[in-house]
Amino acid sequence: MKEKLLSRSVRLVCLGGMLVSMNAMAQEAPIQQVQVTGSRIPSPNAESSSPLQVLTATDIAASGVTNLQELLLKNPTLGAPAISRTNSNFTTSSAGVSTVDLRSLGTSRTLVLVNGRRFVAGVPGETAVDLNVIPTDFIERVDMLTGGASSTYGSDAVAGVVNIITKRNFNGIIVDAQGGQSTKHDDTKKKFSLTWGTSNAEGTSNIMTHFGYSKQGVVYSKDRPASAVDQNSAGDPDDLFKVTRPFYSSYAPQGRFFYDDGTYTYDRNGTPIPWNTNGTNGQQATGFNRSEYRSIAVPTDRYLLATTGTLALNENHNIFFEGNYAATRVSTRIEPFALGAEDIYPATGGQVPAEFLVNGVLRRNPIVPQYLYDRISDTDGDGLRDYYFTRRLSEVGTRGSKANRDTFRLATGVNGNFNLLREWKYETYIAYGQTKESQSSTGQVNVLNFRNALEAYQDVNDENNNNNRTEVICRDPNARLQGCVPINVFGYNTISPEALKYVTAPGSLETKITQKLAGGSISGEIFDLPAGKVGAAVGFEWRGEESSSEADALTQAGLNAGNALPPTFGKFNVKEAFAELRVPILKDQPFARSLDFSGAVRRGNYSTVGYTTSWNAGLEWSPIKDFRFRATRALSTRAPNINELYQPPQQTFPADIVDPCVGVTATSQGARDAACRAAPGVMANIQTNGSFTLTQPDIQGISGYDRGNPNLKAEKGWSTTVGLVWTPTNIPAIKNFTFTIDYFDIKIADALVFMPRQYALQNCYEGDGSLCGLITRRPAEVGANSAGSLEYIDSPVSNSGGKATEGVDVTASWAGRVGPGRLTSRLSWTWLRQGYDVPAPGAPRDYWAGELDVAAKNRASLNLAYKWGPVSISGTTQYIGKAALDDQFLAQLDIPRNGVMIGSKTYQDFQVNYEFRKKWELYLGIDNAFNTKAPPIVSGLPGSDTGTETAAGVYDPIGRRYYAGLRVTL
Repeated sequence: MKEKLLSRSVRLVCLGGMLVSMNAMAQEAPIQQVQVTGSRIPSPNAESSSPLQVLTATDIAASGVTNLQELLLKNPTLGAPAISRTNSNFTTSSAGVSTVDLRSLGTSRTLVLVNGRRFVAGVPGETAVDLNVIPTDFIERVDMLTGGASSTYGSDAVAGVVNIITKRNFNGIIVDAQGGQSTKHDDTKKKFSLTWGTSNAEGTSNIMTHFGYSKQGVVYSKDRPASAVDQNSAGDPDDLFKVTRPFYSSYAPQGRFFYDDGTYTYDRNGTPIPWNTNGTNGQQATGFNRSEYRSIAVPTDRYLLATTGTLALNENHNIFFEGNYAATRVSTRIEPFALGAEDIYPATGGQVPAEFLVNGVLRRNPIVPQYLYDRISDTDGDGLRDYYFTRRLSEVGTRGSKANRDTFRLATGVNGNFNLLREWKYETYIAYGQTKESQSSTGQVNVLNFRNALEAYQDVNDENNNNNRTEVICRDPNARLQGCVPINVFGYNTISPEALKYVTAPGSLETKITQKLAGGSISGEIFDLPAGKVGAAVGFEWRGEESSSEADALTQAGLNAGNALPPTFGKFNVKEAFAELRVPILKDQPFARSLDFSGAVRRGNYSTVGYTTSWNAGLEWSPIKDFRFRATRALSTRAPNINELYQPPQQTFPADIVDPCVGVTATSQGARDAACRAAPGVMANIQTNGSFTLTQPDIQGISGYDRGNPNLKAEKGWSTTVGLVWTPTNIPAIKNFTFTIDYFDIKIADALVFMPRQYALQNCYEGDGSLCGLITRRPAEVGANSAGSLEYIDSPVSNSGGKATEGVDVTASWAGRVGPGRLTSRLSWTWLRQGYDVPAPGAPRDYWAGELDVAAKNRASLNLAYKWGPVSISGTTQYIGKAALDDQFLAQLDIPRNGVMIGSKTYQDFQVNYEFRKKWELYLGIDNAFNTKAPPIVSGLPGSDTGTETAAGVYDPIGRRYYAGLRVTL
């Protein structure tokens, strides 16, 4: 009977636009009250006026995923994730976190709920929930409501809601064990879970507990031909996919040294040789292959504990509780640190003294080789010789981090029903959640100590009083007392262990997110109309959010040669009240089998932005039995999160920046050219090179700071959806068939965004001079090699002009007997008509629909499953349509929009199940069965994820993978 009730509820939900479970059995069952995601009013038909899709426990089991994100991303309503295992190896925190992004409007505009209530975030300062902490085997279904839902659930639901419903009322034990790996013998997967549940004799009280462990292994860049060698787009406007390979880094382990007329490096024997980055003209390359050390997928270990239960106080009132604990262990690894002399001597542009005055006496650093000393002169005007260098700190070791992330959440409350003229349902709850991350990192150096170690001379006066007048000592006596040892950066493995100990600076990062919730609601039917009962719900919610992120002292000050990360701390609270109404207008009338209106309103008071109001109104009209039309109009709000409000300037190193001044000459015409020449460094570069020219270090050395804004206001999102649901009941050939089509249009006013760097750069030199304050170029004093090159492009957050997306969703599903078995199928397709951002008030629209790093215009997913006795076969086909490179990037190269396209990609996953001994199930699966290769989105092209040489959040960079498992129900 339970199975029949579940199957019936799934089928009815599908009539409201949800996807059918692949193995759901469409059978008749008694009508019951169901609460559908998007409404707090229980309904007898589980229909929604908003587009709603669902994935069930059967779908999850048939996918073999260890992380819910892996399955959700196959749904075409979701865009590329901000964070996943395959695009977070270079993040300073939150590596390995799994987030989702409905409608490609940003993770902060997708609200993730668990059982209809908020869940603590997994990213400091953000609202994004880490799906790693939700055990897949504990999930009953996942509802995806697309379109504004702030009036029902509060802020952040501008694009929609992902509501994860956990299992309940389970009796018995389920044990599931799984293992797998890729065909390259990496990306190993191990998973074990145990779920236990029991109920009292009456079935009114129950408890369920789940324990799970999973381990996903690393995938190194070097183990995939596409990413094994550093490469870069050749920058040829006629063929952007023409690649310079290898495109080794100019920061090499043996060092690169600059003198007045050129540069040189060292061979393995310590002999000075000319510098050659890419091995052209028959010479051996002397650069460094960073891909040898990078990762495509970060290794992730998870320990999960979840529990839920209900205790009946009497037949009308219950106490319920939910508990979650997740311990996630993630490690990252990238190449050794690339140190430039400007990291140590920023005031002089990286000019390192080779000699200096000590008590009025000229002292030369004897570690500086004679070869270099004879070729350098005074470059900073102090009368002493200087040099410049870059070096890969291979002796320090690879950079990386080990992060321990712990998430804890407990929710409890009371629900039930009472009579007040009519029967009413109620629920009140409190919840507390916390996410903590403790991260230790390696591979950095203390730049103050490094400077002390570089400034050395021969101790001819025995200043150390050790009777040794030939040794080399550090110039600063205080540094000597602290253990300073002179450092030799000239050649391979020349840094001594003693000097290494003095300059090495391990790092740390501690983050904490806290969420507190309290809320309650009542719902019921207030009076009768000729067409039916009028339903209503009212309630309140209080929420407090707090987040902090604090790195070690050197990192905060930017004194470990890496990103400067000042501490971030912020908090806010909000009090909200809401009301919802459902009104049946017509029933069983000509051309109006039913006509219902629904509406909701929410009023909030934030401690940060003050009062907000959101609402939605919807109509459902069924003219005849098999057709139902639905439409909604909603105003959603999103208050700024803690990072957007309080983040101090944090350093980042953006890629794929095209400098509009490249190619400008002393006589070239145009406002842009004149604006470029106004920068002294650019003009000095032109005078030396004939036109403004960038070197490889210039291209790779752009930095900048992201920063929050405490004066932000809430953004507003207007969403419109119009759809049709067709469920033919009088055509035997297509019985159990459901078809939906929905048009969506979401427009966000005053959207909260960080200023796009390429936009700021382009408009600084082509019209909006106010944006030039975000840009810092290197001065003429640094010399012709880097004069005028971009040093910093900052990105503050503001309420910009807006964001928008528009398109159509289509779903179709059918289940029935075919031959000796039963076939279930569903198809979902999204056509993205348009999507755009307005980077700043009054700025033109930046259209992104169809761009690969956001969303292709056409995406689809087809699921098929066939069950015959104890054997079942299921398959998923994911289609990603052709996509273009970012038009802002192309504009800098005078390439028209959609002038460079990436072809479509199709991925197939299969699973075979065999049931034996009634309660035992063996399953075998293969993902990316045909080993579809990711397109070559290499470094230098927009959308490339470092280390993968593709858009790893969109395409699969790993390749074919196998897994096998055993599931036992006792």
